[in-house]
Amino acid sequence: MSDRLQTVLTAIDTANAADPTQEDGRPAAQLYGERMTAELRRLFPDASEPLQIAARGQHIERWLLPRKDYPEGRNGYLEWRKEQGRRHGVRLADMMAEAGYSQDEQAQVGTMLRKEGIKRDPQVQALEDVICFTFLKWYFHPFAGTQSPEALEKIVIRTARKMSVEGRARVLREFDLPAPFAAAFAS
Repeated sequence: MSDRLQTVLTAIDTANAADPTQEDGRPAAQLYGERMTAELRRLFPDASEPLQIAARGQHIERWLLPRKDYPEGRNGYLEWRKEQGRRHGVRLADMMAEAGYSQDEQAQVGTMLRKEGIKRDPQVQALEDVICFTFLKWYFHPFAGTQSPEALEKIVIRTARKMSVEGRARVLREFDLPAPFAAAFAS
């Protein structure tokens, strides 16, 4: 690992250590970043440094812009998520600039976090696959209990649609999903 990459990852972890939300006795954003990094290493062991930064910092300081500050429903959620992606890209670009990364590398991370080029840009798609695997492995079961069966089915379908063909096939190999959910990943 390069010194500049370690510098940025440490800066991300330090920022996320201030998350007031705790999970398993740890700051939730910091734990999420570590889980994203672990899944990235497992799924894409040769990931570029910008992809490693995007994965670790995908939720950097997310608590600073609460979901409750946006309207209820899907449109409010999408507006909130879009602003989060923009903010995260700016925050990580600042950290990357301090560590000596080029403007092009900073822009790559912003593109990935805003999900620009999903299904067309291999790095954006790789990040999305990692996000989906992290969600399925660590967050799906607790989240599922908060949703109606109909809403949960829509969420699973949307999750599968965002993934690459290879990612969906791997989900079917690695997760024991109920038949209706498995069907979303099989198509």
